[in-house]
Amino acid sequence: MNTKLLAGTPAVMRAAHSGQAARKPTEQRRIVRKLPVQKVWSTPLIIAAQIGIFVGLIALWEIAADFKILDPFFWSQPSVIWSTLITFFAQGDALTDIVYTFKSTILGFILGTTAGSLLGMSFWWSSNYARIMQPYVICLESIPKLALAPLIVLIFGMGLPSKVAIAVALTIVVSTLTAYAGVRSVDKDQERLFYSIGASRWQVFTKLVIPFCIPWIISILRVNIGLALTGSIVGEFVSSEHGLGRTILYAGSTYEISLVWVAVLVLAALSMVMYAIVGWLEKVLRKGVDH
Repeated sequence: MNTKLLAGTPAVMRAAHSGQAARKPTEQRRIVRKLPVQKVWSTPLIIAAQIGIFVGLIALWEIAADFKILDPFFWSQPSVIWSTLITFFAQGDALTDIVYTFKSTILGFILGTTAGSLLGMSFWWSSNYARIMQPYVICLESIPKLALAPLIVLIFGMGLPSKVAIAVALTIVVSTLTAYAGVRSVDKDQERLFYSIGASRWQVFTKLVIPFCIPWIISILRVNIGLALTGSIVGEFVSSEHGLGRTILYAGSTYEISLVWVAVLVLAALSMVMYAIVGWLEKVLRKGVDH
């Protein structure tokens, strides 16, 4: 039987029409289907949840220590830590230690980020220079810088310069590699366009390469502040007259667990302050780049 004749019969046409009509509601249902939307909590509710979790953990810790579920000698307990915290600020060198650690961290962060960024962007000037220096940068990255801390303390002494040097050693390589990644991502077409309108190498570097690399450098700031703080604390562990790292080392050697927790809490608060400062700096720099 001829299939063309069958396709033109009224029965077949009605069946095809009914099939198309049956598919239309399905297609419509698929079109109007909405994606699941997650309800976003307000900021006060988020803060309340965070405070509730913190208070709950502190209460559980206190109860566990009271009932000897946790050994107070090794874990201490919140009430004792609070008393030690008051004593630390009232009678100890709390302010001196905080300022010492803060100063070494900020100096190491600024010097390491600036030097590393400039070094990474300098690789744009010559591919041969970049190829020569790249193995040394990678080698410096692979070396455990913390293992060099005793040597750095011997070279720079027990004072602030040795802590700054360790912080710089941890941040400079990361900044260099990040800035170099930004240099390699510079649009070659834009570079040719600059040269085609008569721009010099210095003008291309200052007007194209540096603005292009700034977002890359901004993205590493939060990482670098953490690395700088780690370097400062490690330097204070090795040898130091002041600093929160020295306080933690002293308290651990004398089994004053509550003082260890006090120094850790103060260090956590200090790190949050520095992260807030870096976050503000990121916003300022991003606005400058956008404008």
